[in-house]
Amino acid sequence: MISTPPLVGIVMGSDSDYPVLRDAAVMLERFGIPYELRVVSAHRTPDDMAHYGRSAHERGLKVIIAGAGGAAHLPGMLASHTVLPVIGVPIPTTHLGGIDSLYSIVQMPTGVPVATVAIGGGRNAGILAAEIIATFDRAVQEKLFAYKAELAEQSRAKNPLPAVGELHMAIEKPYDRDEVS
Repeated sequence: MISTPPLVGIVMGSDSDYPVLRDAAVMLERFGIPYELRVVSAHRTPDDMAHYGRSAHERGLKVIIAGAGGAAHLPGMLASHTVLPVIGVPIPTTHLGGIDSLYSIVQMPTGVPVATVAIGGGRNAGILAAEIIATFDRAVQEKLFAYKAELAEQSRAKNPLPAVGELHMAIEKPYDRDEVS
C-alpha cells in the first residue's frame, strides 16, 4: 500500500471477499491513489461498521468501495452512515452466482444511493473510485487519460477488420440502416 493518508476505503464483509476487492486495490495503486483495506461486517460488527462510515469523511477519505456477498448489506449500510460516495461490489456466491449480492446492493431506497459495479467487478470499482478522485486531482486525471488511451490501443491491436473502403468491396450488399428496425 501507499504510505500517504488514504483517499479511498476498501471495505469487505469478510476476508473471503479479498480476492475480488484486491483488483480494486491493484487499480488504485496503478493510479497512485492511497487506500486502506478493512474487514468490517454489517452483521457481525455493526457498531464498527457504523463508526467506519461516520468517521470516513473526517479521516480524509473521499470514496468508499464496499464489497459483500449473499445478503450484501455492507455497501448500503455504509452509505446510510456517510456522505461520501459508496461503490458497491457484489461478490460472486456459490448458490446464486452473485445475483443475490447484486440485488441487495443495487436496490437501495431513495436518499441512500450506492453506485454498483458488476458482480465480481473489483477492477471497475477501483477505476470508478479513481474517476471520482480525478474530479479534484489533476495527476490522477492524467493517469486515467493515459489508461483509457492504452485500452483503446489494446482494442485496436486486436482489430483485424479491413479499412472502410476495403470492407465495402468485400460485402455483396452494403449495410443499410433503413432496413434495420
